[in-house]
Amino acid sequence: MGSAVITARAAATFDPVGRSVATARAFVRDTLQGWGYTDIVDDAVVLTSELVTNAVVHAGTAADVLCLRTEDGVRVEVSDHYPEREIPLQSTGLDFGSPDRESGRGLLLCAALASRWGVEYTPTHKHVWFQLDLPERPVGIRSAGPLLPTDLLPVADERIRVAVVQIDSSGSIAAWNDDCAFLFGHSADQVTGKQLTDFMAWPHTPGTNTGIADALQLSRWEGSYGIRGADGRTIPVYASHLRVRDTHGEPSTVCLLVRDYERAVLQSPVRTPVSDLGAESRATDPFEVFIGSPAPDDLDGLLQRTVERARDMLDADSAFLLLATDDETELEVRATTGLPSARQRFARVPVEAGTGRYGSARMPAVHEDLTAVPGAVPLLGDTGMRSVVTVPLKVEGRLTGSLGVAAEAPGRYTNEEALRLQFAADRIALAVESARLGELERLRRGSLSFLVEASDLLAGTLDRDQTLALMAQMTVPTLATWCAVYTIADQSSEPYLSYVLHEDEELIDGLKALLSKISPPDPVPTPGARVWAAPSEAAHEAALRTSMRSLSLSESTALGAGIRSTLATAAAVGGETVVLPLVARNRVIGMLTLGKPSDDHFRQEILELAEDLSRRAALALDNARLYSERMAISQSLQRSLLPPGLPDVPNVEIEVIYRAAGEGNEVGGDFYDVFPIRDGAYGFAIGDVCGTGPEAAAVTGLARHALRLLAREGFGGPAVLERLNAAILDEGSRSRFLTLLYGELWPQKDGSALLKVVCAGHPLPLRLRQDGTVEAAAEPQPLLGVIEDLELYEQTVTLSPGDVLLCVTDGVTERREGTRMLGDDGLADVLTTCTGLTAGAVASRVLRAVERFAAEPASDDMAILAMRVPEPPTA
Repeated sequence: MGSAVITARAAATFDPVGRSVATARAFVRDTLQGWGYTDIVDDAVVLTSELVTNAVVHAGTAADVLCLRTEDGVRVEVSDHYPEREIPLQSTGLDFGSPDRESGRGLLLCAALASRWGVEYTPTHKHVWFQLDLPERPVGIRSAGPLLPTDLLPVADERIRVAVVQIDSSGSIAAWNDDCAFLFGHSADQVTGKQLTDFMAWPHTPGTNTGIADALQLSRWEGSYGIRGADGRTIPVYASHLRVRDTHGEPSTVCLLVRDYERAVLQSPVRTPVSDLGAESRATDPFEVFIGSPAPDDLDGLLQRTVERARDMLDADSAFLLLATDDETELEVRATTGLPSARQRFARVPVEAGTGRYGSARMPAVHEDLTAVPGAVPLLGDTGMRSVVTVPLKVEGRLTGSLGVAAEAPGRYTNEEALRLQFAADRIALAVESARLGELERLRRGSLSFLVEASDLLAGTLDRDQTLALMAQMTVPTLATWCAVYTIADQSSEPYLSYVLHEDEELIDGLKALLSKISPPDPVPTPGARVWAAPSEAAHEAALRTSMRSLSLSESTALGAGIRSTLATAAAVGGETVVLPLVARNRVIGMLTLGKPSDDHFRQEILELAEDLSRRAALALDNARLYSERMAISQSLQRSLLPPGLPDVPNVEIEVIYRAAGEGNEVGGDFYDVFPIRDGAYGFAIGDVCGTGPEAAAVTGLARHALRLLAREGFGGPAVLERLNAAILDEGSRSRFLTLLYGELWPQKDGSALLKVVCAGHPLPLRLRQDGTVEAAAEPQPLLGVIEDLELYEQTVTLSPGDVLLCVTDGVTERREGTRMLGDDGLADVLTTCTGLTAGAVASRVLRAVERFAAEPASDDMAILAMRVPEPPTA
């Protein structure tokens, strides 16, 4: 490199396979960006790509790439191992051939783009080298925007705050200026040393965006994200990152941040001075060598660089690029430069017919003055642009997009500029289409992953309110800035606003109030998203009324807060709002409403993803509704099988604890009842039907009602159970055997209680005396529902003051853990500790002992009935 001092070098070798070309491009790009030579990265990548292709594809040998850095530029050497291969010689009269011919194109590009280049031979290698000097940056104006009316200038506060944050190589905050503290509420002492990612709210669209770590490692980055303030709110910011190194070689990143609506402070595209191009210069137009830079799979970068080069190539004030939908009926705005704002991004216009159609999409068109043909280019309405040239992007005859440049002055462009722009569009169309297909594939993969996760979450609950919350949380902020869910109970009901969510929680109440004041969208079953203008219009009208009222009234704190809230709500819903029907089982059960902030639009891929989500969410919501209805019916029927309440028995304490096994069951196979028979006599029962669940519950209903009816007819205990046995057997195949403890209770004047009990196959009742002894209070007899002829008898038990009678089902005695079982003896041991306790305390202690006996939850129904004759009060 002559007398230039080499300050850094980087080398790599690439195998003779096709994928090595892309790897070599990435190597050169990363190397030069790391050195800070971003001005010449694109040209270096293009030249390296061509030379490495010649080596690994055409020559079939490995390629050695060496990058050398000086203070003035960079030299790149590409070596292969095929020195005999013929190459063109550099001379004044040599014709390199057509740019479209494979042979010699790399050297043609070197001649067109490099400051110097050459070819050197050794016995074993051929070296092709090129040198790129850093461009001189003359003092003076580098770029200038159009002359705009005052009302089109970007809006900013009276004082613009520029937050400056410096991040060290580990991602920790090293510097935090006063404007940072003002904008975000955190002082420098509070954040220094913490990771910036702890405060960043990074936007995420499935499968498309650069991650936080990636952005912070780039040599330069510019874009939008959010910073979480001290009050928990997310403040949208526009940021410009620059990666630098100190004198010791330690890298760090400097971030400049402004409020997102003040992005014009940082977002200023660089304009390259346009020289007077001669005929020979035009033959090497930058678009001719643009095909490899940036990498084809970076669609957004490719489109943005395209519009910037198109603008500079024709010395325009603005440029724009729109991509066509698959059916070529609409064009979607994807990249602009030089226009007042990016509000048109993802907006769509028709190609052929209808209001605001894009009249010149399929062929080159020159408009000398747009005021004479208003609406010819809908994107440029109210922008101050007068003259425009547009050309189509086509691949194999199919319309894939439209590229245009515009100027404020009329009559700036002729057919000659249209031909130049069309030539550039033809060169870039295939790369754009390839990158677009790559983006669609990434979106598809991201969408599938998103839908799989959404389906899993929705399938994991049958609770209606939780389903509504999940629907909203899955859409905000992934698909939309805010969302509202309307539900429809039945065909005759009006849509009801059931759930509202905004990515900024402080705006939810204002948004909910606004939506409550306007009529809900019509429940149209037609699939797909449709635009709903009512929220935006209502918000703008409310903001206008509030602003006018503030001018006529004296300022006050309350009024100022109201104005701020109304204006914030207007900004939150001021963009595009769409409605998707929630259709399940051929019925509209609600609507999913998605919205964007001011001037934002939805891209079609996001709407298609939202439509897929709405179908899944509708079915989940309807399933939750059906489940809730059936659970309500089931629980109502089950509650009808339970006793209405316990009667007050004179001089006897009675307590019952009941637990039904199975989720959602209030009644199972175990049951109890305490009821008055006649004056001074009360019946009580505790039983267990074979099995659990609704089938067993049906037999409990039969048993409980039969016991009450027969006892009040005057039958004694054995007769009551014998007739119940016959009724169970009459059920035929629906019958189930039943264990039952039935008794009659007579409180006595001396303070005791007389009981007559029949124990038909049931766990024996236990009697606790005052001295702490425990004994069985009855003898076992045959269970019910098995044999027809039963001979049962009743036994008399007298409870003295202080005595307790404990009756349980086998869910208590058969409580297990492994091979251990609580059993009758274990229950008796628990009861011995209950001397002096009330009936309620006895039942609670037994339940606690059962629960603690095993770690696993009980799998059987369980009933505990405790009766106690209290001791007379002492004088």
